[in-house]
Amino acid sequence: MAQAAAVAKPPAPPRRRRASATPRRLPYLLIAPAALLMLGFIAYPVISVFYYSLQNYNPTKPWRNGYAGFDNFTKIFTDDPAFWDTLTFSAKWVFVEVGLQLLFGLALALIVNQTFVGRALGRAMVFSPWAVSGVLTSAIWVLLYNSQTGITRYLADLGIGSYGTSWLSDTSTVFPAAIVADLWRGVPFFAILILADLQSVSKDLYEAAEVDGASRLKQFWHITLPHLKDAIVLSTLLRAVWEFNNVDLLYTLTGGGPAGETTTLPLYIANTSVDAHNFGYASALTTVAFVILLFCSMVYLRLSKFGGEDK
Repeated sequence: MAQAAAVAKPPAPPRRRRASATPRRLPYLLIAPAALLMLGFIAYPVISVFYYSLQNYNPTKPWRNGYAGFDNFTKIFTDDPAFWDTLTFSAKWVFVEVGLQLLFGLALALIVNQTFVGRALGRAMVFSPWAVSGVLTSAIWVLLYNSQTGITRYLADLGIGSYGTSWLSDTSTVFPAAIVADLWRGVPFFAILILADLQSVSKDLYEAAEVDGASRLKQFWHITLPHLKDAIVLSTLLRAVWEFNNVDLLYTLTGGGPAGETTTLPLYIANTSVDAHNFGYASALTTVAFVILLFCSMVYLRLSKFGGEDK
């Protein structure tokens, strides 16, 4: 037994310390305040809109307030011609604006992507309108379209048109006038995103295409456009949503007129809530607009195969 006691016992293996859960949770704890603030500022208004869409809520007529169920939605689809008129104009506005902004933005991005004297100044001039707020943009174009001191006055001095003409008051010219005003601010958005993606295209591809005898048009069609696909899809989707929700420019330029010719669905919602104080019905209109945008966005991303490889 003495000999057995004399034999040295192997040291016991060290006990594994239990990993603390705090380091794993630390990132979530750090972002928790910002996440809670975002949840409060986003989730609460959305839930409130859904709630009031089922209510009759007009602060000026409190005796009519109460639960309405789906009456507001029924009225939208069966007894509100203004909804269909404004929705149709909204679709027209988005289609024309986004299409023209993409076309001119792509052209400008291709131009300022070239090497030429004064390129930095040219890029700054192209991108500067995007830094101007929507209200300030509207104020600039209101002055430009002023019948006494604006463009029409100088055109009349040249013998083009007549004095006192107001493009924003004529139903035949108000739409193109508003389109031009919004183009001035929207085109730089596409130019910025597309230019950023253009600069990542390898020049070796173009050199190889030139060696193979490909023309500039074929290089653009088979190299540039496929590379820009995701940038174009994302930018058009974002801009379409913003243009659909555009209120500040049209409200300042035309107020939805003349005769409701430029009233979009969001502007109709704003007038229903702010002017008519019918917040319940305006919330129902907002809910319908949200569903329309969500559905169209999902279909667009699915059809465009955003983020996927071209086959």
